[in-house]
Amino acid sequence: MDFVIPNLGDGVDKADVARVLVKAGDVLAVDQPVLELETDKATVEVPSTVAGTITAVKVKRSEEHTS
Repeated sequence: MDFVIPNLGDGVDKADVARVLVKAGDVLAVDQPVLELETDKATVEVPSTVAGTITAVKVKRSEEHTS
């Protein structure tokens, strides 16, 4: 299953990955923080919406993503 970046709020259409908080092999719980995203307004911790085991991390620090 792919992890989808949630809507970051009105007027925020892009964010940089500040930190990746998981690695391949980690067991993930619902609501566990996965990423920290940095927008022009704030740094936001993004929690998981599912539980399971991380098989791969396909994003790196400082990559820009759009919502």
